Amino acid sequence: MPIPTVPGAAPGDRPLLVALHGWLLSSRLWQPLVREMEPRWSLWCPDLPGFGSCPRPRGFQASLAGYGRWLAQAVIEEAGERPVVLLGHSLGGSIALHAAPHLQDRLRGVVQVAAGGGVYQPRAFARVRQGGAAFLRWRPGWLAELPGTEAIRSPLTADLRAARGLLACSTNRGAVRQLPGLVHALTVPSLWIAGGRDTVMEARYVRHLAGYSPLHQLELLAEAGHLPMHQMPDRLAAVIEGWLESEGLAGTPAGDQSVASPFSCRSASCA
Repeated sequence: MPIPTVPGAAPGDRPLLVALHGWLLSSRLWQPLVREMEPRWSLWCPDLPGFGSCPRPRGFQASLAGYGRWLAQAVIEEAGERPVVLLGHSLGGSIALHAAPHLQDRLRGVVQVAAGGGVYQPRAFARVRQGGAAFLRWRPGWLAELPGTEAIRSPLTADLRAARGLLACSTNRGAVRQLPGLVHALTVPSLWIAGGRDTVMEARYVRHLAGYSPLHQLELLAEAGHLPMHQMPDRLAAVIEGWLESEGLAGTPAGDQSVASPFSCRSASCA
């Protein structure tokens, strides 16, 4: 189904920042960054279908393209006429790239945090698939019922079909080799943030994929690992805000335009 379009927001309006979590995670990932950036900026952090509090709709295609289409529709419903900047973490960055073409002139920028790749490595990806499948098979779901386990609940309760689908899709040859083309097709500025101590997505892979974007900026957080929004949310917020201002996206402060809650699963989008 084609994504509907409406006239864009006025140039002075501050965009809605849409933050996307990666594989097996949830919107909870972004809480420290939200605390740093609001109320100056409005962040909306949806749970992707099958993760967090958002159920996987029956018949939903758990692929990067499927999640990209879902995200574009959900963003249009949430943002209204406001411009949008997509923030993707890890695999959430790939989903952002698949959503970008559907958003057309609503999209004003893309921020990728610990997201890179575009180089297919058969053995490495085979190990990732095997390790991920083993975790899904043997994960102790009963732990999620214990008090005080909120921080680890999402990996333990993620929908099996959604988790398996994304794992298989994101590590196959075609999907990996498609990423450079999606980045090259971006018509908006992009910010790529790499962690100097990230062993999940090494900085060199972030740099490689960012290089396909004609309007990109690369920032290295030397002391950060794969989760800078938890390790150094103040530093991450400063980098993102500085880039938004340098790209002329600061506009008018959010004020009463801010969403009611930054963390949500819209029933209309999940139905």
